[in-house]
Amino acid sequence: MTHAPAAARTLLVSALSATALLTAAACVAGDREAPRALPAGVSEPPAAPASSASPAAKQPSPGPSELSEEQLRAALITETDLGEPWTASRGAATWRDGMLKAKAEDADCHRLLDVLYTEELFGPPAGPSATTTLDDASDDSQLRYQVAAHPTADVDRVLDWMRTLPKTCGRFEATTTRADAQRVEVAELPLPEAGDARAGLRLTMTGEASDGVPTRLTVNLAAVRVGEDTITLTNGGLGAVLPEVTRAMSRLGADRLADVGRQARVRV
Repeated sequence: MTHAPAAARTLLVSALSATALLTAAACVAGDREAPRALPAGVSEPPAAPASSASPAAKQPSPGPSELSEEQLRAALITETDLGEPWTASRGAATWRDGMLKAKAEDADCHRLLDVLYTEELFGPPAGPSATTTLDDASDDSQLRYQVAAHPTADVDRVLDWMRTLPKTCGRFEATTTRADAQRVEVAELPLPEAGDARAGLRLTMTGEASDGVPTRLTVNLAAVRVGEDTITLTNGGLGAVLPEVTRAMSRLGADRLADVGRQARVRV
């Protein structure tokens, strides 16, 4: 068999890439701090994952959103940030309709499945928005990244709701349209301290497809509020979905969005 070594190499490269992304994101955040914020000769360490009960990171907010769609597009992450094998998406992943289009008895669990399927965690944006979708064809993963303006109070309510889900929907059963019953587990995904508020979840669905083939879908969901704008990131697939990628992109994206906001105010 020749597939196992190739898969191992792919996973190794992905892991190394994720480590490099986390390091780069930490450096970006460190470079943007005022020099006098830290003692001479001391560099800023990587941010520790924020717990669900931790307060928002005390970082400068870009203030009320007055960013245009073009400016929000400038704040998006790209395939260059992720590196190979990520590329621009060619369309919706096949597992989206097959597994995420599902029902659950509990209202909160059903709402979570709806959010992942419709990709509307906060509902329609209250202002300009920009979205990018990227694919990792090596393991059928897809990452969707959106920056949009939403009312702060609404965003914070949704973030609070997300933090309750590992307890209320830690384990439940979902009925899909194509893969029958699936066992679902939901856990907290700690995120780096970036932006003004944040929450992350990691969902796994295991079961069998209609043809009896075992299935396992993993979806990471991260949301970060930066002033009046909010980042929503979903990273899912049937292969190895590394949480390090989600963490790194949430931090890098929050820093980039804050930087775009600062530049916009300087030009005014």
